[in-house]
Amino acid sequence: MRRWPRPLRWGARVLALLLVLALVASLWVVWTVRRSFPDYGGEVRLAGLSAPVTVHRDAHGVPQIYADTPEDLFKAQGYVTAQDRFWEMDFRRHVTSGRLSELFGETTLETDKVVRTLGWRRVAEQELTLLEPETVRLLDAYAAGVNAWLDEHPDTSDQSLEYAVLGIQRSGYRPERWSPADSVAWLKAMAWDLRSNMDDELGRALAGTALPAERVDRLYPAYDDERMPVIVGDTEKSGDRPSGTPVQAPARALSSVLETIQAMPEMLGNGAPEIGSNSWVVSGSRTATGKPLLANDPHLAPQMPSVWYQAGLHCRKVTAECPYDVTGFTFSGLPGVVIGHNHRVAWGFTNLGPDVTDLYVERIDGQNAEYKGEKEPLQVREETIKVAGGQDVRLPVRATRHGPIISDVLEDSAKLASGPTEAIAMRWTALDPGRTADAVFQMNRATDWTSFREAAASFEVPAQNLVYADVDGNIGYQAPGRIPVRSKGDGTRPVPGWDGEHEWTGFLPYEELPSIQNPEKGYIVTANNAVVGSSYEHLLTKDWSYGYRAARIDELLKADGKIDVTGMADVQLDSRNGFAPVLVPHLQRVGAGLKGVDLLDGWDFTQPVDSAAAAFYNAAWRHLVLLTFNDDLPEGARPDGGDRWFEVVRSLLEDPADPYWDDITTPDEEDRDTILKSALRKAADELTDLLGDAPSQWRWGDLHTLTVTNQTFGTSGIAPVERLFNRGPLHLSGGQSIVNATGWNAQEGYGVDWVPSMRMVVDLADFDASRYINLTGASGHAFTDHYWDQTSLWAEGKTIPWRSTPAAIEKHARHTLTLNP
Repeated sequence: MRRWPRPLRWGARVLALLLVLALVASLWVVWTVRRSFPDYGGEVRLAGLSAPVTVHRDAHGVPQIYADTPEDLFKAQGYVTAQDRFWEMDFRRHVTSGRLSELFGETTLETDKVVRTLGWRRVAEQELTLLEPETVRLLDAYAAGVNAWLDEHPDTSDQSLEYAVLGIQRSGYRPERWSPADSVAWLKAMAWDLRSNMDDELGRALAGTALPAERVDRLYPAYDDERMPVIVGDTEKSGDRPSGTPVQAPARALSSVLETIQAMPEMLGNGAPEIGSNSWVVSGSRTATGKPLLANDPHLAPQMPSVWYQAGLHCRKVTAECPYDVTGFTFSGLPGVVIGHNHRVAWGFTNLGPDVTDLYVERIDGQNAEYKGEKEPLQVREETIKVAGGQDVRLPVRATRHGPIISDVLEDSAKLASGPTEAIAMRWTALDPGRTADAVFQMNRATDWTSFREAAASFEVPAQNLVYADVDGNIGYQAPGRIPVRSKGDGTRPVPGWDGEHEWTGFLPYEELPSIQNPEKGYIVTANNAVVGSSYEHLLTKDWSYGYRAARIDELLKADGKIDVTGMADVQLDSRNGFAPVLVPHLQRVGAGLKGVDLLDGWDFTQPVDSAAAAFYNAAWRHLVLLTFNDDLPEGARPDGGDRWFEVVRSLLEDPADPYWDDITTPDEEDRDTILKSALRKAADELTDLLGDAPSQWRWGDLHTLTVTNQTFGTSGIAPVERLFNRGPLHLSGGQSIVNATGWNAQEGYGVDWVPSMRMVVDLADFDASRYINLTGASGHAFTDHYWDQTSLWAEGKTIPWRSTPAAIEKHARHTLTLNP
């Protein structure tokens, strides 16, 4: 046989070598990816246990933990959570302590500056001294379980794939041991995520730099408690509230505050259009089983892995010494269950949304602030931020009696004015140490309405709506939280910090916060709508969500017939747009003959994935609010398209010549119908460019997509790395201010930035008949079976069984791990 010519022989050898190297590289990548996958079965020794602990995992990897003592139970929870989510836990504690730059270098320096200024970690450490001894003991046990897992896995490459990727840019990093303060600090991050009306207060102030006060007020209409539902009926007559003296803050300082907020990670809700969630509870008189049903779907910024971690915590024998038999959703890094049920009671959360932040305009002169005509020294401390690959950064943190100054956080400290100037300080309830960690454990072991309300009294920050049900057939609602009482003002605009007239004088007594048990109508709905009407004695806030989701849920629950678990889940997936019936007739009136308008004929106002009408309507809505308001308003005050803007546009539609209709950037004087027509044309042009020339082929889900993005390397800007950790895109139904609340921001486009982060329905007649779903999965390890095994089910509106009794859990266990002393 003839030999190949020498060039071909060398070429073949080189090719073979390249193939071998490619194979080796592929095997190395696979080995690197898989080496941190946890073992869900077998036996492991866990030092400090008093007896063996059993961990069953179902087909989705959700752990159910059985132990004989609370210390063993929570130590095992720490170990098991670290198995699944330690990188996420480590990342989160770097977020809450303002130490991201130790991991990622200068790219996260601004975030660290903001968090250090707010002092989350300092507050968390102070809170530990206020907590019940039992709470501290169980926080210690949880930390011991995490640290036992760390001791087992000293090599970071065995801990998570993210550490291997991190090692490419920063070698030698080793995570610190876990501490109780690491757990408690995450509650500060969630409080920031649910920070109520701070963005509205800032938006009013920013709008006030461009418009007179009366025009700004029209952008923040009062809640219509005659047209929209109120959670708890009025019981007290309102007293007179002293009016405040809002002050116009310097535009520069307001813009700096906006930049400060925007420096926080998107995982904490920045950029999302509205804070929301749905929960409702139905009494047995309205259910097919004769026992209550409870539903909850908190709306949060989407992230990979999900903000929630599913777990069950069971004392093998429930006694006074070991009272825990609870299952549901918690946060990685936090012991206990935040939302779920135990063997007797179930509960859900939505954001109450009270006004718990105030912005104070301060007169600063050097290192002093003016207060009642006197100079009062600023509180000053210096923080040192370590930066991977760079020099340490020294951050001067300044505060007045009202709180940290947040308008100069991102400025060069050397350039801070030494003479008279004005700055903005923030007063926020979450910056006062509290006992919310106590409440988590207390709710987990509550057995009836009385003990549950006692537990809720400790849930201080963030203030929430709590819905409740128990096996005895009771349902209830309680509003817990630390809500300030002001000497003057309503908290809607920045106020002068120098006059001493706008102080917080205390907090509302818990016993005077809204509560209701077993209402006559047989159900309770909370969807961030007004908790109380206008005659309630105290001021909770003036910035409720405007009730569109609550009204729709209320309408569906009023329907004839007995509801069951499936019916409750169907309500969660409802996609009817509550404002479309108001706007569509106007669009049809002015748009006859325009491209796409005939899609609205006969539309039922729902927004499923395949709806052409929903695609066109939402495009028209987006361009309508941009054309109407962007010319008048600065960044930070422009419309996101949520339900507040439904109410604003509702009133404007009644006045064809309102000044808001005029585009001040053109020489012409536009009116309502001119803007409506322009919005329709722009919508059709945009959809033609994005989805093709045939309107009948447009699909809402092709616009309304979600890529579930890893909270760390998912935004690295390096495509191969992002593909390792991100998943999607998903094509979704629902929309803004809809029960199926897949939110989007009109300023950005139609991409989903706010989601039902989980869905659950609890059946108090048979806990094993309950259903739930998480946005992603149990695991934080990319490419494991449970990294995103729930995501497609979530996107399709499906749920999985939520088993909680020992027999059902053991029967359906796919893996069993025994933790031995």
